[in-house]
Amino acid sequence: MKTETTAGMNRTGMDMSPMDSKEVVVGARIMPPSSVGDDSAIANVVAHYARREERVGTMPPPGTLKGAVKSALQALKGEAPLVLLDKLGERLAFERAGSRLWKGVLAKFDALGSFEGGPTRAEIEQIYRDEAEHFLLVASVIRMLGADPTAETPLADILGVASCGLIKVVTDPRTNLADALEAMLIAELTDNDAWDVLIDMCQGLSDQEVLSRFQAARAAEARHLTMVRSWVKASVLARAQGDNALSGRTAS
Repeated sequence: MKTETTAGMNRTGMDMSPMDSKEVVVGARIMPPSSVGDDSAIANVVAHYARREERVGTMPPPGTLKGAVKSALQALKGEAPLVLLDKLGERLAFERAGSRLWKGVLAKFDALGSFEGGPTRAEIEQIYRDEAEHFLLVASVIRMLGADPTAETPLADILGVASCGLIKVVTDPRTNLADALEAMLIAELTDNDAWDVLIDMCQGLSDQEVLSRFQAARAAEARHLTMVRSWVKASVLARAQGDNALSGRTAS
């Protein structure tokens, strides 16, 4: 995989055209902003809509009588079963997205290869399998609690929107394996923290096997994060070495 950071026809900076940049500055002084003030007007609009009762989706009712009974019992204990189910829905959506993202990373590997200190195909495949297994685990727990794992919860909806940028990076034909791993570092950091929160919420569950399996999933995610961190670091070092080699060739 090519790791050199090459200079090209990047014309986004003003320094590329000193004469034109001076004209831009002069023009900005001649024609100031059409509105007087700061961004407070925009903030007021955002605040106005934020105060409305409308939210991103609602929680579905329990899918079975068994679920309704369990929800009622938990509610009597002062717990928040719908909050837990919402968080489980979020985890379900993220693990599904994660498995698809790692499939995208695998495609980058197959097309471009790896780099010194980078991942092997077997390592990427293992992470993909782990994410897929975590998805099935969360789905089974949601079903066990009497809810419908196919229903999209509010947090799942929000997470889907938040993940769009990562998907774009991994699937963009102009990005390479190192670029995709930068995006996956963001995903794995989020994944690790989210599992911590979910495990804390599940401490009150009577089924200790569920908690144990969640903790095992959390341990796997910690391994993923350690691996991705090392790959991202290696990619930067490989790129720097490539730049040094390129500079040496240019100087000679």
